[in-house]
Amino acid sequence: MANDYLGIDVSKARLDVHDGASGVASTFSNNESGIAALVSYAKLLAPRLIVLEATGGLERALIAMLLAAPLPVAVVNPRQVRDFARASGQRAKTDRIDARVLAQFARAIQPVQRSLPDEAAQAFADQLTRRRQLVEMLAMEKNRLQQAPNKTVRQDLKKHIEWLQNRLRASEGGLRQAVEASPAWQARRDLLAEVQGIGEVTVLTLIGLLPQLGQLDRKAIAALVGVAPFNRDSGTLRGRRTVWGGRAAVRQVLYMATLSAVRCNPVVRAFYTRLRANGKVAKVALVACMRKLLTILNAMLRDGRPWDPQHRAAG
Repeated sequence: MANDYLGIDVSKARLDVHDGASGVASTFSNNESGIAALVSYAKLLAPRLIVLEATGGLERALIAMLLAAPLPVAVVNPRQVRDFARASGQRAKTDRIDARVLAQFARAIQPVQRSLPDEAAQAFADQLTRRRQLVEMLAMEKNRLQQAPNKTVRQDLKKHIEWLQNRLRASEGGLRQAVEASPAWQARRDLLAEVQGIGEVTVLTLIGLLPQLGQLDRKAIAALVGVAPFNRDSGTLRGRRTVWGGRAAVRQVLYMATLSAVRCNPVVRAFYTRLRANGKVAKVALVACMRKLLTILNAMLRDGRPWDPQHRAAG
């Protein structure tokens, strides 16, 4: 099959490639020269789509060079690929097998192609990631301080906590400056910040990690974040609906925003109260409110309309 799909398994040291058309497996080093060679190889094959998994950053340089080539690229959730492999009866796991499974996944599912992020958007996302790391380190050091009996250790922890707090403030200041430098981001910030329950961290995270907000329909944006319920039915059995996958960092801040919105946002509070009165358990009602809040934000950015409790109450 000419112009088929390429699957690429990314690891720290190497890149395993599977050509769905010929079945040929190739390996390249995961460094500048190896990536350049892979891109040249892919351009000769001219695939319909190149698919690789999100690996926490190891894939970034490769994606950038593939998109700059330009070649069609899709980055997929590893869990989706594992589920696909199990459903296909593929139990063995090696880098080459994973590359082949990715090519098969691409042909069967045809995931959405990724566009090339601009430099400012990528830098903003990196700053958000660094801020999240600082918050996590700060929490761990505070926990250690509570448990440390030694005076010298406690003093060292206090100094490190102070340093982390300063770095966190600097990181947040850099994010604010980046938003101020972009009229488009300013407009998104001003709209989002009007909604009760949506704080600064949530606004910054949505700008940096969910650029699709306002560009997709309500079902697609909910699935992208990971708050869309999936059925677990079989025959007459109706299983519990569950949510999974999606963008964890976005879902985390959305959860915290929803906790606040349930208390101070009249639309979300009324929705939560109605669900609880109808017998929904607190956790299910809260996830539904997360989806409701996300839908509202998506509609606001899509239409370029400010927050209107009367209009938005209808959904």
